[in-house]
Amino acid sequence: METTHTLVIGGGQAGVATSAHLQKHGVPHIVLERARIAERWRTERWDSLVANGPAWHDRFPEAEFTDLDPEEFAGKDRVATYFESFAKARALPVRTGVNVTRLERDGEGFRATTSNGVIQAQNVVVATGPFQKPLIPTVVTDPAITQLHSNAYRNPQSLPEGAVLVVGAGSSGAQIAEELVRAGRRVYLSLGPHDRPPRRYRGQDFVWWLGKLGKWDMKAPTPGTVHITIAVSGAYGGHTMDFRRLAALGVTLLGRAGAYKDGSLHFAPDLRTNIENGDRNYLSVLDEADAYAAANQLDLPLEPEARNLLPLPDCVTNPTLALDLRKEGISTIIWATGFALDFGWIDLDIFHEDGRPRHHDGVSEIPGLYFVGLPWLSCRGSAFIWGAWRDAERLAAHIAARGPA
Repeated sequence: METTHTLVIGGGQAGVATSAHLQKHGVPHIVLERARIAERWRTERWDSLVANGPAWHDRFPEAEFTDLDPEEFAGKDRVATYFESFAKARALPVRTGVNVTRLERDGEGFRATTSNGVIQAQNVVVATGPFQKPLIPTVVTDPAITQLHSNAYRNPQSLPEGAVLVVGAGSSGAQIAEELVRAGRRVYLSLGPHDRPPRRYRGQDFVWWLGKLGKWDMKAPTPGTVHITIAVSGAYGGHTMDFRRLAALGVTLLGRAGAYKDGSLHFAPDLRTNIENGDRNYLSVLDEADAYAAANQLDLPLEPEARNLLPLPDCVTNPTLALDLRKEGISTIIWATGFALDFGWIDLDIFHEDGRPRHHDGVSEIPGLYFVGLPWLSCRGSAFIWGAWRDAERLAAHIAARGPA
């Protein structure tokens, strides 16, 4: 049996960040990654995906994208090589191709069963991220229709000929729908409640504004609002994700998807409400930004035209409530419906009924067990690259303070 002071499970952004901070504290540790470093960026994203934040923002504070303009949006493969190069430059102890199949208590420490044997550790940091188990509703039962999750979509050419229904209008669904309509596909997009911040306002990216307005440090909102999606995109150089604009490009907007019966998928009559609530969110960010700029006497150019909204399209004012999928020529449904956590391999009484681990800012109820990289772990920024870095810094200090094995 191999032993180590601290075992980090997962070699994505959270695991690499944790390793870097443990190294600074001189804490002996091992990082196990089931495939390659940042594997989800490599093989579980569509081909044209870029980061949702510019290169100056979506990175670790200690390493820049040296080959990109700071305002560019890094492609998915460039993001993966960024983490790989970072780990190599720091000589981080990452072992790839090692899958952890079980984690359990072992005296005062932990025992991890892996595809390469057993490892005993005093501390364990679970850094497997939030994108674990794709959620695909099973309502549509027509075998002639290809159904896939957004993590399996690659490009328009990979889909069967015909119209495409995209369900879910967060960043993934909205970006995929836009790529498909730009490729000449007939596209339907089902959307629910969402936020849609401006890509840029008064010369600054929205990630800059979120920092100035203190929104990155927000704690988890009230129950029921955590999963309201955010529609934002860095594609095509970065622009505000406006569903009115998508409709003008040819996308047919629909309300939230519901029951499937006799070949038709039904939709809630909430489309206009969702669009207008998204508009209110957009305008509220502009209001807060204007107030902040005035209060701090910032010399930023005014942008009154940012408040001009396109007319509501006909598909919103006269919404479709039921869609005969075959009649409309829909050959593919892409479910951009998010992910569930999957910690079934952790044999410890540490989870809520919905699968979320019980913890305080990443420190679990079991001494020596930590979580990092999850949404809202300590604040709104926790699931982002720089947010995982900040959480990992705090947790590494906590581990170092626990003392040697």
